[in-house]
Amino acid sequence: MSRIAVVTSSPPMVEGGHLVIARSLVQALRDAGHHADVIITPANRFGRQASAYLATWLTDVGTSDGRRIDQVISLRFPSYAVRHEKHVCWLNHTMREYYDLWSRFSATLPPAGLLKERTRRVAIRTADRYLLGRNVTKLFVQSRTVQQRLAMWPEVKSTVLHPPAPHRAYRCDRYADYIFMVSRLTALKRADLLIEALATAEGAGIKAVIAGDGEDRTRLEALVDRHDLRDRVMLAGHLAEPELLDHLARCRAVCFPPVLEDYGFVTVEAFASRKAVVTCHDSGGPAELVADGVHGFVCDPTPAAVASALRKLIDDPVLAERMGASAFAAGAELNWADAVRQLTA
Repeated sequence: MSRIAVVTSSPPMVEGGHLVIARSLVQALRDAGHHADVIITPANRFGRQASAYLATWLTDVGTSDGRRIDQVISLRFPSYAVRHEKHVCWLNHTMREYYDLWSRFSATLPPAGLLKERTRRVAIRTADRYLLGRNVTKLFVQSRTVQQRLAMWPEVKSTVLHPPAPHRAYRCDRYADYIFMVSRLTALKRADLLIEALATAEGAGIKAVIAGDGEDRTRLEALVDRHDLRDRVMLAGHLAEPELLDHLARCRAVCFPPVLEDYGFVTVEAFASRKAVVTCHDSGGPAELVADGVHGFVCDPTPAAVASALRKLIDDPVLAERMGASAFAAGAELNWADAVRQLTA
C-alpha cells in the first residue's frame, strides 16, 4: 500500500472543519491499508498570504524519514501549493474573501486598503489558477458550490466528491422538542436567522440549542435578550464530542442556514444521526444535500420561512422521524471507502 500525506493549512491554535476532514481522511486511508498522516501548512493572516503560499510551495513532501511519499492529497488554500508528482486536491475552499465574498469584504475597506486588496486578489487568483490547473494532477471539489467558484477558468476541470460524515459514534436516541444548531458563530453561519425565526409568531414556543463559539457570540446574546428568548434559546458554547453527539442524538431536527457554505459537515452528521435538516436556498453545500420535503426543508433565508419549516417538524414528530430516516439513507450513500478509492485511483 501507499504512503500518503494529507496536506491542509491551518492558522495557529485553531480547530475547525478543515482539520476534522483531514483527520477523517487519514483514518479512512489507514483503514484501507495505506500509511497516512497529516501535514499542516501555514494559513497566514491578511497581508501575509503570499508568504504562506511561498512557504507551502517550498515544503518538501517528497520524502519522510528517508522514505518516499507516494501521493499527496491537499484540501484547502494554500495547501495545494505543495509540489508532488502525484498530487490530488480535494478542494474545500480557496480564500473566499477574494472569490464569492469579495463584495462583502471589499465594502468594508478604506480606499488605500481597497487598492492593496485588489492587488492581492489578482495575485492570489492568478496563483490559484496555476496551482489548481497545473500543479495538481487531479482535482476533486467537495461541493458544486466550490466548483462554481472555479467556473471562471474553463481549463480547470474538477469532479464533485461529497465527503461522508466524520468518524464518530453517531446514534439516534429520540426526537426531543428542540432544534439544534452547531457552528462557529460568525455572521456567515447565520445563527441570527434561527433566533429571528423563533421570535416570529410562527416560531412561538419553539426551543433551540445553538452550540459553538466565535466572534458573533456577543451580538447573538444581545439578539436573544432583545427578543426575550432566554427561556427558549440556549447558547451552549463549544461542545466536546460526547456532548455534540448527545444533542444530535436527542434533538428534533438540525437547523443549518449559512451563506454559500463550502460543504457543511453538520448536514451529514445530522443525517448520520437520523435527523432532518432545515437549510436555505442560498446555503450552498447543505442545500445540495438536503432534498426539500424529503430530508428536511430548503427554504427562503427569511425568519418567516425558517420558522414555518421548523414548526412543521416540531408539531409533527412522526414527520421528523420519517425525514430523519430518509436523511440517514441518503447519508449512507456517502462512505469513506468510496472516497478513498476515488482519491487514490
